[in-house]
Amino acid sequence: MKLSRTSLGTVLTLALAAACGAPASADDTTHTALQNRTIGYALTGTHWAVYQTKDGKEECPQGVNDMGPREIFNKMFPDLGPVEKTQLARESATWYPMDSEEKFPFHTGQSKKGIGLNLDGKVGPNDLTSPDGTPGIDNQLGRALSCVRFFRGPDGIGFHFTDVYVRQNDYNRAIIELTNVDSLTNDDDVDVAIYRGMDALMMDATGAKVVPGGLERVDVKFGKKFESHLKGKIVNGVLTTTPKDVTWPFAWFGGVPGEQKFKDFRFSMKLTEEGANGLAAGYTDVDNWYYSLAKGRSTHHQSYGTMSAPGLYQAMHRLADGYPDKNGQMTAISWALQLPMTQVFIEHPQNTKKAPGVVALSGPEAAH
Repeated sequence: MKLSRTSLGTVLTLALAAACGAPASADDTTHTALQNRTIGYALTGTHWAVYQTKDGKEECPQGVNDMGPREIFNKMFPDLGPVEKTQLARESATWYPMDSEEKFPFHTGQSKKGIGLNLDGKVGPNDLTSPDGTPGIDNQLGRALSCVRFFRGPDGIGFHFTDVYVRQNDYNRAIIELTNVDSLTNDDDVDVAIYRGMDALMMDATGAKVVPGGLERVDVKFGKKFESHLKGKIVNGVLTTTPKDVTWPFAWFGGVPGEQKFKDFRFSMKLTEEGANGLAAGYTDVDNWYYSLAKGRSTHHQSYGTMSAPGLYQAMHRLADGYPDKNGQMTAISWALQLPMTQVFIEHPQNTKKAPGVVALSGPEAAH
C-alpha cells in the first residue's frame, strides 16, 4: 500500500509522539515553536536606528561628514611636527573631548523623520515622526549619527560590522525568552527575560543565513549581569514591554568584551514562530556610550567612516534629551536599535551543584 505525503507525515508524527510517551491524534501533524507557553529568540544582527534616504539629501542637506580623523589631522598639522604636539595632541581630544570646542564642522540629521519609539509619551518640538506617521519619536542619538558614514547602511563600516560581531562573537549572544504566553497574536500579560547565551547561531548549509530552531544555553556564570526580567503584552502580534534599566552585551571589535547600560529599555517587536523583528529603545548616558565607542573602535577604524569622535561627543551633548543633572543639563540621550532575531530553544542549567549536566528546556524536549 502506498502512502501519500500527508498520510506518511501523520504516521511519522504519531510514531514520534508515541516514542516520546505523549498523546497524539491524527490531526496533530503540525509543529509549533511555542511550547509550554514559552518561546525563545536569539539576536542575529543589530543596527543603531538611523533614518536615511537614498541620496541622503533630506536628512543631510549639507552632505555627510567628510572631516574624519585623517582629514582633520592633515588640516591641523600640514607640516607635521613633534609627536606630542601633533599625533598625541589630537588623540587626546578623543579621550578628553570636553576640554576644548571642536573647530571643525560636524553635521547632524536635519530631517523631522526618525526611527524609534515615543519614550516619554509626549510630542515635543524636538521629537521626530516615524516614516509611518507616528509622532513623538525620541531618538536623538539617531540624529547625531545620521550624517556619519560609519553608521549609515549598507556600506558603513560600523553598520556592516555590528551585524558581523553579533553573528560571530558568542559574547554578543543576547537572547530573550517569553513565558506565560497564551498566544503570539494577542496576550495582555507575558513575562520577558533577557539572558546572554553561550552557543553559536545555527546557520543554513551556505553558512550565510541564520535559521530558526537552534539551541542556546543560558550563561548563568559570566552572563549574570546581563539578566533582566520585564513585563510585556502582545497586541496584533507585536510585543511591547514596560521600561527597565538593562545591561546589554556589546563587543564592538575583535570580540573584546563590552556592554551598553541602557535606561528605560523597552522592546517593540513583531513576533512569529520563526523569529522576531523590531526595535529596542531607551536612554543611555552620553559619556558611557561615547567611551564604549572610543574603546571599541580606534581612531584608525573611525577614519574609515570619516567620523570625528570629538565632534560626535559634542553633538551628543547638544542633542541630549534625558536625565537632567542638578543644573538642568541633560546627561542622557534617547536611542533606538533595530533588532532582528530568530527562534531558538533555550536551555537553563538546573541545580548544577547537586546534579551537573541536568538542564531545564524551553523547547519541545521539555514536554517529554
